[in-house]
Amino acid sequence: MTAMTAMTFAIVLLILTVLALLGWRLLDHRADLKAMHALTASQSSQPPILTADMVAHLPEPARRYFLYTIKPGTPLWSVARITMAGRFGMGNKDKPNYLDFTATQVLAMPDGFVWKMRARQGLIRLSGSDSHCWTRFWLMGLLPVAHLGGNPDHTLSAFGRYVAEAVFWTPAALLPGPGITWEGLGPDIARVTINYRGLSQSVDLTVAADGQPTQVRFERWSNANPEKQHRLQPFGGYLSEFRYFQGFRLPTHVEAGNHFATDQYFPFFVADVTAVEFPHE
Repeated sequence: MTAMTAMTFAIVLLILTVLALLGWRLLDHRADLKAMHALTASQSSQPPILTADMVAHLPEPARRYFLYTIKPGTPLWSVARITMAGRFGMGNKDKPNYLDFTATQVLAMPDGFVWKMRARQGLIRLSGSDSHCWTRFWLMGLLPVAHLGGNPDHTLSAFGRYVAEAVFWTPAALLPGPGITWEGLGPDIARVTINYRGLSQSVDLTVAADGQPTQVRFERWSNANPEKQHRLQPFGGYLSEFRYFQGFRLPTHVEAGNHFATDQYFPFFVADVTAVEFPHE
């Protein structure tokens, strides 16, 4: 093989590799959109409206939470489309290594979620999505740096995430019903437990005197530890800057992270919400 032939072969191989990666990335993008559409379509077309009687029997902190976050008379939309921007930490407490991100999320507890994002730090660009089925991130839109999911560890970890985020952004999805139970843990703390298709997750919610949720914490199945072993460990965050969206009063600033309330905690997820919509036909 001559030098010219070898160079031509290398160039052709490089082009084919780039085209294959671009095709793979496009398939991921289409799968994101398809999953987001399916979750959005699960929204009830004619949900009931909130009345105080619906939550009168709940523990006092839970009752206050619902009456603060949902204005009586509001249709109980349980699927939300959330637009946000913020910082996403790729490191640890000593070196957070934050990337600036923008993202759109469809949240449909208990069915699932898709968080589709773009992030940057200097010249570095990261894009991809996280969901109840996968975690897929690409560097510079071309190199796959994470392609995870489809196993019990990922499923259970993701379930913890989107149950907790339902406390933030889709309180109607947490109203008492099949698979959803509430219990009081103190004057200002309530615990919601979700059981769904063999999965179970409890989240503890702290509320202010007026019912504003201020903090969530739970035991999350995670390998975010030095041993990189999946186990239950504390996760949680703080909620603030509440605004109304179609009758729902929701936090627009969230700070959350692993090892909550320990000396290892740092908020690797810091988000400011710019819009919350409840799409329906």
